[in-house]
Amino acid sequence: MDFDLVAAVAGGLAGTAVMTVLMTLAPMMGMPKMDMPALLGSMFGTPGSRALGLLMHFMMGTVFGLVYAVLFTVVTGPSIIVLGLLFGVVHWLIVGLMTGMMPMMHAGIKSGQVQAPGIYMTNLGGMLGFAGGLMGHVVFGLVVGLIYGLITGDFSG
Repeated sequence: MDFDLVAAVAGGLAGTAVMTVLMTLAPMMGMPKMDMPALLGSMFGTPGSRALGLLMHFMMGTVFGLVYAVLFTVVTGPSIIVLGLLFGVVHWLIVGLMTGMMPMMHAGIKSGQVQAPGIYMTNLGGMLGFAGGLMGHVVFGLVVGLIYGLITGDFSG
């Protein structure tokens, strides 16, 4: 499979949009509040900017869409959908560790005005926070794979 920049960016943006909607709906489904745009937006000062956080979230999603697309071209075997799901799990395992390190670089957390999410977001609902983060990243990977495959016309891995 060849790398496709447009498909990678579209997949990253679509995956982030779906993930953001799921995070917004999470409390209505009995999950803890997982407001990454607010958390990211308060990273550089409080009260922070939700719009900046949303922009940061979509920028990161685009970068990860590019990373997934590169991996789609390198890893062979399973379909692009299965690869997207697997990459989503690995993505969460890495990013979840990073949420535990946020207090070191987050102005809102340092000031005490924003709750630290903790490793794997476990400060935001314990195992439900962990499961919510995992589900969000698995869905992100699924959507990136689906959009990439639809645009390129290639679902092979």
